[in-house]
Amino acid sequence: VFVTSSLAKQIAEIEKGLKDAVLYTGDLSSKRDWSDVRDFVKAYWLVVEKGTPGEVYNIGSGVAREVREMLDMLLGMTDASIEVKLDPARLRPSDAKVLVCDATKFRKSTGWQPQIPFEKTLKDLLDYWRERV
Repeated sequence: VFVTSSLAKQIAEIEKGLKDAVLYTGDLSSKRDWSDVRDFVKAYWLVVEKGTPGEVYNIGSGVAREVREMLDMLLGMTDASIEVKLDPARLRPSDAKVLVCDATKFRKSTGWQPQIPFEKTLKDLLDYWRERV
């Protein structure tokens, strides 16, 4: 399960009283390049329309954010008082510390830019889980 969805789901479960107010995490210092799937759908369409067959393109925001930053943003969207605890089972010994995309080639070829702010992505994801737990 992706960390963003896992954390949002846990927050929604805590809000509904379905679990104790403890959120279990792995390494919060890792940095990732998060993008909204709705932006990616548009990017995939553009690569079909404007991309060169056989070329390889990287698609991403180009912005690396710590997992901790993402979690802090999610926690700022709830009124619940939540304790954050490290779960050693969620640590990956070979996890890359920083994963960030260089989408320069794709952007030059298609004109694509991410449109959906990261904060909206997180709010929509949290709302998704609020409706489903």
